[in-house]
Amino acid sequence: MMQGFRNLPGFQAALNIVKRLREAGFFACFVGGSVRDMLLGRPPKDIDIATSATPEQAAELFPHHHEVGMAFGVLVVIEDGVPFEVATLREEREYMDGRHPEIITYTDDPKLDAARRDFTINAMFYDPVSHEIIDYFGGREDLDAGILRCVGDPVLRFGEDYLRMLRAVRFAVRFGLRIDPAVRAAIEQLKQNVGKLSCERIRQEMTLMLTGPRPAEAIRELSELGLLAFLLPEVEAMRGVEQPPQYHPEGDVFVHTMLMLEHMALPSLELAWSVLLHDVGKPLTRTVGEDGVAHFYGHEHAGAEMAEVILKRLRFSTAQTETITQAVASHMRFISVPRMRRPKLLRLMADPNFAMELELHRLDCLSSNMLMENFVFLLDEIAAKCGQVELPPPLLTGRDLIELGMKPGPAFGRILKKVEDLQLEGKISSREEALAAIRRTTKRR
Repeated sequence: MMQGFRNLPGFQAALNIVKRLREAGFFACFVGGSVRDMLLGRPPKDIDIATSATPEQAAELFPHHHEVGMAFGVLVVIEDGVPFEVATLREEREYMDGRHPEIITYTDDPKLDAARRDFTINAMFYDPVSHEIIDYFGGREDLDAGILRCVGDPVLRFGEDYLRMLRAVRFAVRFGLRIDPAVRAAIEQLKQNVGKLSCERIRQEMTLMLTGPRPAEAIRELSELGLLAFLLPEVEAMRGVEQPPQYHPEGDVFVHTMLMLEHMALPSLELAWSVLLHDVGKPLTRTVGEDGVAHFYGHEHAGAEMAEVILKRLRFSTAQTETITQAVASHMRFISVPRMRRPKLLRLMADPNFAMELELHRLDCLSSNMLMENFVFLLDEIAAKCGQVELPPPLLTGRDLIELGMKPGPAFGRILKKVEDLQLEGKISSREEALAAIRRTTKRR
């Protein structure tokens, strides 16, 4: 099976690195995720190489390299223009902060290196010369059995790096594995420690789950294991928040959101997080009317405020935060698109985020009442414009208003918007007509 990947881009370059290390008298093999992926019949995304050579020794053999992780025994070697991580076999002990080992010792024993790794499926070596799998902890058998186990005691493994609890969920979902009962018990024991992780690491791992295969399953598993309450308590709070069955026959807010995640296909980061957070304001805004029907008035605005807090907490970029927050704030406006005045509709469709927000609307409808009329209406509008919706250049600017003798102030924005409305409605099409419209308005006043 493994030989079938020899023609993949990068495989030959990685093999050349292994051969060069071997010729110099060092142990060298592929290691980790690439071995796992090839055993599963999947092309590896990256090929990492483990060696008994120290970073300094490896650097002498490979003049084209970057010293990016020398303190942890990692050298990035450039071969045929492709970067490869070449890591020295090592032991790690005494993790004091739930992430970094206090003691790192180089070794020439690959079993000691495998013993420090997180899961058995990530602790295998592959010799690309002899095609031998070196598997000290039963990773191959676990793949065949469809189970995710830690290398050694899971409590110790998770205590070394709390992020491994999230990685357990991601790997199990990604590869369709059952989480070993001992792993589940260890997570239950240590789950509160995920709150000690850096915001950046949580963001990265959560994004990998949301944009990877079966994101709903990943979020459900996080919730079942008690991790979601520490990672995103605002999302966990959506569980059990009942909705009117005439609009949401699928169930509560959490169930609805999970259905939307299930319907996503190759989502961007922005869409995936917009889906997860679009109804995050519902628990806070839920009221029950005299008729016994639940209402969520203003949940989109409350949700946008909450989303902004969450995204800033997780250190998303300003652009990502603005895009996702706008999607949350705006997702209810699609309900009224057939009744919108033409200028407002055109501005909606010309918005840079329109395509993503339209997909959010589609997923929202598909995961609730299945009423797709507004989505189809917008598709027809897009088709009528051959897929291109752009606002025309403005006919007037603030300088034109000053030349008419007006004083700059808040009224300028309202006047220019009124002119743009007339332009978008097709009632005026030139600067002269715009100036005439303003003069008529001024005279009436």
